[in-house]
Amino acid sequence: MTRPTLAQLANAQWRASTYSAANNECVEVACSPTWVGVRDTKTPGGPALAVGPSAWAAVVAAVRTEQI
Repeated sequence: MTRPTLAQLANAQWRASTYSAANNECVEVACSPTWVGVRDTKTPGGPALAVGPSAWAAVVAAVRTEQI
């Protein structure tokens, strides 16, 4: 995985889950070909986690099958 720069994270197109509704208690994700950024919707200027696309795909698959 290529690590994103702070500028890339700041300028990324972040999107929240449609399940978060109006209470902003969810995570937002931003995708690039080499990384996926994850952050808390309540603190968009706060820290973000960046993982590789395959790692993010594994997390999503585990959530969908209720393994985590």
